[in-house]
Amino acid sequence: MAGDGQVTLAETVVKRQARKIRRLYKDRVLVGFAGSAADSLALVERFEAKLEQFQGNVQKAAIELAREWRTDRVLRRLESVLVVADRENLLLVTGTGDVIVPDDGVLGIGSGGPYAAAAAKALVKHSTLSAEEVAREALLIAAELCVFTNDQLTVEVL
Repeated sequence: MAGDGQVTLAETVVKRQARKIRRLYKDRVLVGFAGSAADSLALVERFEAKLEQFQGNVQKAAIELAREWRTDRVLRRLESVLVVADRENLLLVTGTGDVIVPDDGVLGIGSGGPYAAAAAKALVKHSTLSAEEVAREALLIAAELCVFTNDQLTVEVL
């Protein structure tokens, strides 16, 4: 999983080296986020609690978080999306109750997400790069195209 470091307010860059990826549950689960920083961090904390509750079961924790996120009056106002992964699962989790498994093992979120996802799909299909290399190169390509994405990358591998 890879994330850039840019945080913006409207059209202004306010931080270049943010960490948008966290390791959870005994370093066996990764979570990446996009959207409002405070909202995202609040949701990561809730997801971590769900992981503990369900003893590291990523699918169960993600489904329960999405259900709670969608139905809770306060939580449903949070503006964020999460990507969660362990060695067996890659999931997109949203506040509308979505828990989506991508068909091809590639997800992109945030402003540069579509650029990074397109680049990653092409690299997976037409290269022999490792998953880590694909993630890194895809984000570097997105950073060249999207003004809200930079090349200050964090890459985490399970």
